[in-house]
Amino acid sequence: MSVASDLRSKLRIPVMAGPMFIASTADLVIAQCNAGIIGSMPALNPRSTEALGEDVERIAASVANMPYAINLVAHASNSRLEADLEVVLKYKVPIVVLALAANPDLVKRLQDNGSLVFQDVIKNRHAQKCAEMGVDGIIAVAAGAGGHTGDLSPFALVQEIREWWDGLLLLSGCIANGRSVLAAEVLGADLAYIGSPFLASTEANTQAGFKQMIVDGAAADIVTTNCFTGVDANFLRQSLIENGLDPANLKRAEGKGINIDGGGENAKAWKEIWSAGQGICVVKHAEPATAYIDRLAGEYTAARAWLGMKA
Repeated sequence: MSVASDLRSKLRIPVMAGPMFIASTADLVIAQCNAGIIGSMPALNPRSTEALGEDVERIAASVANMPYAINLVAHASNSRLEADLEVVLKYKVPIVVLALAANPDLVKRLQDNGSLVFQDVIKNRHAQKCAEMGVDGIIAVAAGAGGHTGDLSPFALVQEIREWWDGLLLLSGCIANGRSVLAAEVLGADLAYIGSPFLASTEANTQAGFKQMIVDGAAADIVTTNCFTGVDANFLRQSLIENGLDPANLKRAEGKGINIDGGGENAKAWKEIWSAGQGICVVKHAEPATAYIDRLAGEYTAARAWLGMKA
């Protein structure tokens, strides 16, 4: 059985939750998994490596045999990478999502320990490099995705990758309702990768004002900038304004490189300047993650029926 078929057989709908910096919590991962999708969380969200271990242990004990994922930022600026990696290895986390950098030795080390390794990419050439490293899955991050984002249409990105890659492919970028999940499959993805709608979940570590901004927001309320981490990311326009910034005149400090870390100014920026993707327009109110996933599953089934497909 292929990786895609094996994972799909365990899921209610073909969806994996995207790991959201600061916002994703162990409670959110547990709710996502128990509602029938792959839950995920960044390793940097718990305040320490010790706290990460406690969260992973609790997740593993709460989701039975459902797969879950931990996101490791593999870039050199992540001072916790090695310590957090040891936690992932100790608990044999089923899926590890690598972001911003990776290397064949890291991929092999994780795979030899029993983890599936996924890598997110924004370009076809990045995907090819990841395939050469032997990853188990590629996450195509298209334009409009929340957090660190791509700038290519999902049509272009998936078409290019599927010309040569027949392995597990996930698609990220503005997927927020059941029809969009089915559309991702039609494009050629095995799983949809959904993040921003979960920002309004009651289990998410997002302030009431953040949740309300998601509920009130639409695609036009999203601003793309590389000013905060050195990499393009999408943020809520109103949160920039409320922090005294002019969305039309954001400037990246000259010579500033990628800066991803669990603390300091970067973490402060992501906590006070709120990130989201263009798909937030479907979010009409804050609610438990299970309620959103139930609705997503119903919409997905209805979309398949509308096209004359079996549920």
